[in-house]
Amino acid sequence: MKTIRRPLFFLIALLSAANLFAQTNAPVAGANVIVQNPDAVVAGTNVVVQNTATNPVPLGAGWLKRHTNFVAQAKQGGIDILFMGDSITDFWRNRGSNVWNQYYAPRNAANFGISGDRTQHVLWRMDNGELDGIKPKVVVLMIGTNNTGKERDNKTPRNTVPETIEGVQAVVKDLRARLPDSKILLLAIFPRGTLDDPQRAQVALINTVIARLDDGKMVRYLDIGPKFLESDGTLPESIMPGLLHPNAHGYQIWADAMEPTLNEMMK
Repeated sequence: MKTIRRPLFFLIALLSAANLFAQTNAPVAGANVIVQNPDAVVAGTNVVVQNTATNPVPLGAGWLKRHTNFVAQAKQGGIDILFMGDSITDFWRNRGSNVWNQYYAPRNAANFGISGDRTQHVLWRMDNGELDGIKPKVVVLMIGTNNTGKERDNKTPRNTVPETIEGVQAVVKDLRARLPDSKILLLAIFPRGTLDDPQRAQVALINTVIARLDDGKMVRYLDIGPKFLESDGTLPESIMPGLLHPNAHGYQIWADAMEPTLNEMMK
């Protein structure tokens, strides 16, 4: 891909994100407070507005079956690299299978990605056995894109930018608590949609904050998003059909861009 002109693109993205940040933290109607904390109280009432991004919850029967299979896989042990995430991680099984078999299968990697997952779903899975009995050298984590945007009614917001940030922070904190000897490779959420897509702006702002979780030791943050983009910031369909999930070529780009950092962390 062409080298992206970072100053202009990121200025546009961050300005859009800042505007979206202000919108997503607008005062609650009839109240004098901004709801942005995990358990914020609406002014003048006894109502507690919980951050759903940090509240562990399961999904449906099919999802629970996959979780049960992951728990069984964890009990078998022998996992040196653990991938955790949503559909973008999940699709290593199909779109990225050839790359996976080349890069990760020989290194005892496991894919615990589930389509549709948000931070709250990953938290529930970790709290219910998926990390029991394993000691991976590295956990590759990317989560949060499904916390952005709106529900299927196209009206109800999923989570605000601050709520999603807290959700990612909670996942990293839980991983560190449950796998204290494992290093975490925290990936920036991949760019999505068109340049004017509100979710593109949300993702950009979330990434600027979760980057601070990098402690230079046990948690490393890596942003490979620009590898997918054209010089003007456009996300090409030739790499991400539908402007969300990589195709086979996109997974190759991912693996190539991540390999130097992953290889270093495996030592």
